[in-house]
Amino acid sequence: MYNFNDGIIPSFFIIMLQGKKILLGVTGSIAAYKAANIVRLLIKAGADVKIIMTESACNFIPVLTLATLSKNKVLTHLFEEDTWANHVMLGRWADVMLIAPATCNTIAKLANGICDNLLQAIYLSATCQVIIAPAMDEDMWLHASTKRNITNLQSAGNIVLAVNNGELASGLLGEGRMAEPEEILILLSNYLQKEKDLINKRVLITAGPTHEKMDPVRFIGNNSTGKMGIALAKDCAARGANVTLVLGPSFEIVPNNIKLINVESAAEMYEACVQIFDKIDIAIMSAAVADYTPVIIATEKIKKNDTNFTLELKKTVDILKKLGELKKENQILIGFALETENEKENALKKMKNKNADFIVLNSLRDAGAGFGLNTNKITIFDKAGNEFSFDTKSKEEVAKDILNTIIKK
Repeated sequence: MYNFNDGIIPSFFIIMLQGKKILLGVTGSIAAYKAANIVRLLIKAGADVKIIMTESACNFIPVLTLATLSKNKVLTHLFEEDTWANHVMLGRWADVMLIAPATCNTIAKLANGICDNLLQAIYLSATCQVIIAPAMDEDMWLHASTKRNITNLQSAGNIVLAVNNGELASGLLGEGRMAEPEEILILLSNYLQKEKDLINKRVLITAGPTHEKMDPVRFIGNNSTGKMGIALAKDCAARGANVTLVLGPSFEIVPNNIKLINVESAAEMYEACVQIFDKIDIAIMSAAVADYTPVIIATEKIKKNDTNFTLELKKTVDILKKLGELKKENQILIGFALETENEKENALKKMKNKNADFIVLNSLRDAGAGFGLNTNKITIFDKAGNEFSFDTKSKEEVAKDILNTIIKK
């Protein structure tokens, strides 16, 4: 463990935090007193700290205290006298937004997109990583609503810190105590230490299914949720890439630091990809694109009758193949293959025919792999003949394996 005694900051934290722009949000909890020490440690480490406080937080710690420690004006309202706090620019200014403490009330608002104060407005405008340090009584922390809100925040790409077990404001002992300032400093430093091996790279990712309309209410589709592609997009963004995600119909949440293009059909996904591919460094085609689409789309709902119904289909455009034809020497193209038989043979054939540099194979024969699951099991092939196999992992870890393999090659 690092020693923070006597106000001395270990050199590791100075290296990681020197010149970093930290936006600190403070909400109305008794744990707000810890914000003063967080600011003191960040300033000593050389960070530039700006602070937003909710109206309730001002009842727990004086604005003057945090303004003096940070050497910056503390903002508390969207409108003050005749000025306006530009929440969009503040959300884009920071390298990291830290909300500490985050009350049960604030967490609920963050999770549900409520925007009734300056802190909430900045959170919704933030393009940086957001780290949340909860603080509340144990019963509130363990409540099903809070658990659901925490899950929603994590799904949106936020980092939610674990709470400590100890003395609470109610006088009880239990879970819900905010992480200590030194623990938060360690986590911030570890996050900023992450290797930005895709800094400024332009990455295109496709994800999710496509829906091919039959009539105004029916479509041909599949069970893809987009989880794998979104995990790839999040990890690319964390590594410093400028990410464009072309996403078919999906209920998954996409963080603000990823440019999102929503599409429905294979034709729409094709157009979106072809339009921007020329400016892309890395393209990862993880979407489960429909192979066929109806020749005719009925203008009215197709009625059920006593006879059989025949639907004529035609092939959809082959997005991976087209990008393989357009690909230049300085571009990397990755395809996905979901197979049920002759897996390796079919994957290698697809890589060759589509002029891809890598192909990521999923087999529906493998437990833990397939649509809708939180896990996946993959094998990666490259055009040099190499094969990289991985165990079943969470899709977040699978995304890291894919990107690490690409970057090493």
